[in-house]
Amino acid sequence: MTATLECLQGDIAHQPDIDAVVNAANAELRPGGGVAGALHRAAGPELDRACRPLAPIKPGQAVITDAFDLPNRHVIHCLGPVYGVDEPAEALLANCYRNALTLADAHGVRSLAFPAISAGIFGYPPAEAARVALATVIATLPDCPHIERVRFVLFDAASTELFQRTLVSLQGEA
Repeated sequence: MTATLECLQGDIAHQPDIDAVVNAANAELRPGGGVAGALHRAAGPELDRACRPLAPIKPGQAVITDAFDLPNRHVIHCLGPVYGVDEPAEALLANCYRNALTLADAHGVRSLAFPAISAGIFGYPPAEAARVALATVIATLPDCPHIERVRFVLFDAASTELFQRTLVSLQGEA
């Protein structure tokens, strides 16, 4: 079976039809801005407490917690690279997606939703972030037999269109 890949505009904290959402986390797995702030606010204070013993994590690493008050079973926390600081940036970003998928598959997750990891405050160029994210997911899914659907949830219309265009391009190369 081939997993479904989709890119849509929305709020990653409101994906009730998805088993696990991915947090673009900081190293300490604490609430912050962006995706991490949105997920922590929606999940409630239990998420912060569950994250503390798992921190710190390094760029490219992924850890999993329960989702608490989110409408999902799990949150997978990934620390993406800070562009221009954490090197090799492309390998570290790819590791985020690969490790999140592997962790999800090991926990029986059938569907997960990713944000554009590192493409916000961490400064990764959006087109490169989309290419690395989608190419890594496409390459990794054959090794993750439990996963049936991967959704990229993008913050705005421009990012959504970029990810959709990149997905079509990469699927055309396959």
